[in-house]
Amino acid sequence: MDDHSTGPRHTAPRRTAPLAPKADKDTVRRHNLSLVLRAVYDESALSRAGAAARTGLTRAAVSSLADQLIRSGFLTESGKSFSGQAGRPGTMLTPARSGPAGAGVEVNVDYVAVCVVDLAGTDRVRLTEHLDNRGEPPGAVLTRAARIAARALDSAAEQGLHPVGVELALPGLVSGGAVRQAPNLGWKEVEAEVLFREALAELRPNSPAPDVTSDNEANLAALAELWFGGPQRRVGHFLYLSGEIGVGGAVVVGGELLRGAHGFAGEIGHTPVDPDGPECRCGSRGCLEQYAGQLALLRAAGIDENAGAAGVLELEHRARADDESALRALAGAGRTLGVALSGAVNLLDPDAVVLGGIYRTLLPWLAPAVDGELSRRAVSGLWLAGSGRVRASSLAGDAARGAAARVVRGIVADPVAYG
Repeated sequence: MDDHSTGPRHTAPRRTAPLAPKADKDTVRRHNLSLVLRAVYDESALSRAGAAARTGLTRAAVSSLADQLIRSGFLTESGKSFSGQAGRPGTMLTPARSGPAGAGVEVNVDYVAVCVVDLAGTDRVRLTEHLDNRGEPPGAVLTRAARIAARALDSAAEQGLHPVGVELALPGLVSGGAVRQAPNLGWKEVEAEVLFREALAELRPNSPAPDVTSDNEANLAALAELWFGGPQRRVGHFLYLSGEIGVGGAVVVGGELLRGAHGFAGEIGHTPVDPDGPECRCGSRGCLEQYAGQLALLRAAGIDENAGAAGVLELEHRARADDESALRALAGAGRTLGVALSGAVNLLDPDAVVLGGIYRTLLPWLAPAVDGELSRRAVSGLWLAGSGRVRASSLAGDAARGAAARVVRGIVADPVAYG
């Protein structure tokens, strides 16, 4: 069409997403209740004036919202705060130590761990049973996990807590409530949430059924490290590796999990470090966990590979005694870890690598070789030996706690849904 044409221009109508409905009075209040609860949750204790400053709401609005949260069992009020200004001291708002809570259940190859966390972020129940789940039918394994979880939920109830949700921390590729593949358990397309929910309902027929959700265990351990690792350790960009019988991994970018297109990001344990290496349970060859997983480490050190936690403790004792086989096994695993991590570091540019699971206590003997490979292979030049960028996870960085805490954070995000 000529630029000077005065005729009508025909353009295709733009397709736009429908707008959300206008926020009404109840919606705004629901949002503001979450703002106040989140402010108190983040600070552990906060006065009404402090909550007003944190949220930008008026003191009158915060007072009304806080009263509702207290009546609903999300907050308690105690103590006095002194601002140094004239007037009466204010009382402190704190997350309730009873009432709504979260539960996390980690199902791993050789153990099941359950944790119940209250709104203050405190562990209130912790149960761990070492069980060899290899070769067992998925339904039997998840029934075992439900039995341990039922005991934990009953213990929580005795303390005045009622977990509103249970998050499963599962190995392998997890999406849509199912384990798509977990090579070390031999699971494929296992509807884990359904099986666990049904087993728990049979065990606790007279109790309210909590919501059941799930995620990869390394993802949840990484979130626990992010949320509970402490201000001196907290970074927003890091790689997390969980050393167990398998090697799990997670990537945190900007304080959020990097999930990938299908939710499977972070599977570093199945990164090939030697294309002609030993066959892995995933069907590939030369995967990292065949060199740096728990079984490979114990075997290389001359310890029964099926000794489990006792074998890892024996490896640590031997390393402390400068046992040559133990030191050689750890150095070899450290080199292989360093090779795999250097590719991830060059690709993702994290601030740190956090090693959890069995790697946390074995780090003193793994770190020199890991640092050596990273210093040679990381192109940024930031990963020099002794830089402190390779670090052990905190004691709080475990998958069961991360799972429980994510349930709690869901409560904080929308308390009205659980009031």
